[in-house]
Amino acid sequence: MRRTAVVRSSSRAERARPSLRVALVLALLTSFAAACVDKEQSQKLMKSFETGPPHPDEAPKMLNKELPFHYPSALFAQKVQGNVTLRLFIDRDGRVRAESTQVVESSGYASFDSAAIRGSQELHFVPAKTKGEPQAVTILFPVYFRFPGAPPLPGDTVLKKGARD
Repeated sequence: MRRTAVVRSSSRAERARPSLRVALVLALLTSFAAACVDKEQSQKLMKSFETGPPHPDEAPKMLNKELPFHYPSALFAQKVQGNVTLRLFIDRDGRVRAESTQVVESSGYASFDSAAIRGSQELHFVPAKTKGEPQAVTILFPVYFRFPGAPPLPGDTVLKKGARD
């Protein structure tokens, strides 16, 4: 009877197995440790990852007496209504920076979205302040396009409530 010896070669995959095992053990230990963290500790951890400038003491105040948003004529003729939410960057001088303006929530109509962006460039603000010093801020700014006499959109009760106050 002939015996054959089996010789194993040390392949790259076999050499990687111990480090793979170590990585798996570390991953398991980390997941067990994470499961032991209480709610308060996890909230503290999340706050440590938050970035950005501190919130101002005083929010920016709009100076425009009339809103600069123009209803697109084609949508007005069709009695279409919509909401657009913009993200505006207001600098330390109270100016809206055009290059930073973004549509965060579209109306679903490109004409409304474009009209909101164009109009936002004509907005003027007293800048936000922290300890009396002007501060640049980013805000969310809703723009409502409403046709006179048309039925209200969902959420319009908020608009009516604000009009009475």
